[in-house]
Amino acid sequence: MVFAAPNEALARAQGVLASDPSPWHASVAHQVIGIWQRDWGDIKLALHHLRRARDLAARAQDADREGDVLATLGVALVHSGRTRQGLEALERGVVVSSGHTRARVLYRRAYASWVLGRHRESLEDVRRAIPVLRQAEDVIWTARALTLRATVHLALGAVDRADADFAAAEAMWDTTGQEHEKADIVESRGLAAFQQGDVPVALRLLDEAEEQYAKLGTPSFMLYIRRCEVLMAAGLAAEALAEADSAIGVLDGIGGQSTRKAELLLVAARAARLANDPHTAIARAALAVRLFAGQRRPWWETHARLVLIEARLAAGRGSGRLVADAAAVAERLASFGAPAAPEASLLAGRIALGLGWTADAERHLAVAARSRRSGPPLARMTGWAAQALRARAAGSGRGVLEACRRGLDVLDDHRMTLGASELRARATARGAELAALAQQASLDSGGPRRLLVWSERWRATVLSAPPTRPPADAALLGTLTAFREIAARAAEARSDGRPIPALEREQRRLEREIRSRTLHIRGGASGAEDRFDVGRLLASLGEVRLVELAVLDGRVQVLLCGGGRVRRFEAGLLADAEIEADHVQAGLRRLAHPGAEARLPLVEAMGRRLEELLLGPAAAHLGSGPVVVVPPGRLHRVPWALLPSLRDRVLSVSPSASSWLRARETEPPPGNRHVLVRGPGLATGGAEVPELAGLYGGPAVPTLLEHEDARVPRVLEEIDGATLAHIAAHGTFRADSPLFSSLRMADGPLIVHDFERLDRSPYRIILSSCDTARLASVGADELLGLVTALLPLGTAGVVASSAPVNDHAVVPLMLALHKGLSAGLSLAEALRDARTALPGDALHQATGWAFTAFGAA
Repeated sequence: MVFAAPNEALARAQGVLASDPSPWHASVAHQVIGIWQRDWGDIKLALHHLRRARDLAARAQDADREGDVLATLGVALVHSGRTRQGLEALERGVVVSSGHTRARVLYRRAYASWVLGRHRESLEDVRRAIPVLRQAEDVIWTARALTLRATVHLALGAVDRADADFAAAEAMWDTTGQEHEKADIVESRGLAAFQQGDVPVALRLLDEAEEQYAKLGTPSFMLYIRRCEVLMAAGLAAEALAEADSAIGVLDGIGGQSTRKAELLLVAARAARLANDPHTAIARAALAVRLFAGQRRPWWETHARLVLIEARLAAGRGSGRLVADAAAVAERLASFGAPAAPEASLLAGRIALGLGWTADAERHLAVAARSRRSGPPLARMTGWAAQALRARAAGSGRGVLEACRRGLDVLDDHRMTLGASELRARATARGAELAALAQQASLDSGGPRRLLVWSERWRATVLSAPPTRPPADAALLGTLTAFREIAARAAEARSDGRPIPALEREQRRLEREIRSRTLHIRGGASGAEDRFDVGRLLASLGEVRLVELAVLDGRVQVLLCGGGRVRRFEAGLLADAEIEADHVQAGLRRLAHPGAEARLPLVEAMGRRLEELLLGPAAAHLGSGPVVVVPPGRLHRVPWALLPSLRDRVLSVSPSASSWLRARETEPPPGNRHVLVRGPGLATGGAEVPELAGLYGGPAVPTLLEHEDARVPRVLEEIDGATLAHIAAHGTFRADSPLFSSLRMADGPLIVHDFERLDRSPYRIILSSCDTARLASVGADELLGLVTALLPLGTAGVVASSAPVNDHAVVPLMLALHKGLSAGLSLAEALRDARTALPGDALHQATGWAFTAFGAA
């Protein structure tokens, strides 16, 4: 009962002890309380009750009862870090018990061996137990043994064997009332999905398991560990670190299992390393190493040492000693049959290369490279990274490019199994090293065309295919509606100066639920289509000049495309450009308010400095025609129209040359429908919208949505498949969660997740709002936000602002922009003319610079 209805079993056991029971019955009751405390409470209390249960079993003179309690006590001692005592208790349990009971004891010794990382010993014991349990028709314990055997197979990388055992165990659990263990098998299936590279299914199953545990009131620290592993694989390392640290706090608060604390510390160390926080990673990993060593868990200790070496290298502590340490860890992991062994070999080779030890590097990298042919995607990525480094050390540029291509193809296929654009974007971080190696090899070969190809290979890949549309999920739609209502109430309370902690808590809860459901969506498209073709780009450009900025070793490389060729120029340091861009943003924010005219010359000077850093000598070769700028993700906030050589041009920005080509080739939808939307609370009341309604005539008479008509469901219905949508609304960028960046409608925020439900986003969309062009840079070179959500959904052109803007100054800009559009101009042409038509004061000039045309429509 303790695993079917844990809290009820605890109460019943306490009731037995209150009724003057016999030694045999009292032994059972103490054992139940000990199991409850061991798994969900205080490990010290668990040991107290289990020792009492053991003594009472001896008094009852029942060898099988004593053997059964000794097995439970042995597991608890192992979990408390007293490995030697625990194994002695388990061995004693095997000796004193017999038959069916001995099989149950063997299962628990197998479990303890799994906790300790002694996988082969675990398999031996569980294989001895299963036939006896089956012969006794003991469904529950047979299912437990099969689940354990599957988990051990997973630890050894034998996924197919694990699947077979999980399936058999799940069929058995369905015939029992063991609710906790039913949740455990769902959790274990989530782990299996993760091992097979299916992150969305893994997240869904782990969330299902968490819901089932919550109903039982029993926390599962193993679930936290597994979810952190999946979050890290999905590129959500900061979230994994926060979750692991939170779980450690909970475990410490209840005096829980020492073994689980060590495992959580290891997960936290890995997450901190992936989140570029090497000092936190060193602290967590060092403590994990000490705990695992004290618990006599060499398999786990070796994994913690691997993370410790990685973190020390990331902190700049590369040395010959680290090479030896990494090599020793790789050898030990290989002896355990651990799938992480190639990672350690790659690490040893990478450190050796950094020290110039080419022979040692080749030896270690050759071992790591063996994993490139088989296994889950991230393991093959490790192998191809090792192969690329081998080729670079051997001076083979062709070998580097081939290994990088093969490795990124593997990651492409993995990335496209992910339906959520956020996961796709974050997953690209795994390919950053391969992309950088290929770019450097291209630069060394001196060919700007090749550098352009590799700059495009891993830039804005999320935009190469639309995200998988969320299913028609009534629960998700209901949650979105509830989120909008709560967010609207919170915004109203803030404007009134009322405290809103309860509303904010509920809003965060609803955001977590929306995001969770979105991350469960699986992708379906192949990642190997629509490869970038330089010839096709050059043929499409005509008089246009496309400026793609690549960053190698921290310096901006300008690739100027046009006139049938690609030329390379070297500009300034990326770090300097980022600092200058921040200063410009601060200047534009100040100029959005009246009375800041004196700052205008300063902002213009910053624009000149930015041009030197970002374009360098290429600025003199732009010609006189239109320009398309393709910046790296870290420069997305640059107001490009402020740069002197771009100020009076037809100028557009694109996340990649590939996305510009797709936008250029996108056909407008039939019907020529125009939609104008006016959200609430604007300082001008969205004054341009009524005037725009009279600007378009004939079949293009627009649909006007304002007041109560400007509600999210109606807005989405009208803009779906429209030729042009103009939305005047308050915009909010969420740096903490960019896909909750929003436009304020009458019933609450219209968020990126809403746009992703459109069959086709508007061909052209104008966002007359603050901060709508702000984007979060994630992964290798990806951007998340409103603009990048629209581009893969059918939108060929967007006008949006990268800074706060003055509502009153926006009105004449928007009217002039639409005047140009109605005359047949493109967005970039109309925006250029609209800036020229504005008054020359600082307020209007800054407003014009803040808006950017994206795409090619």
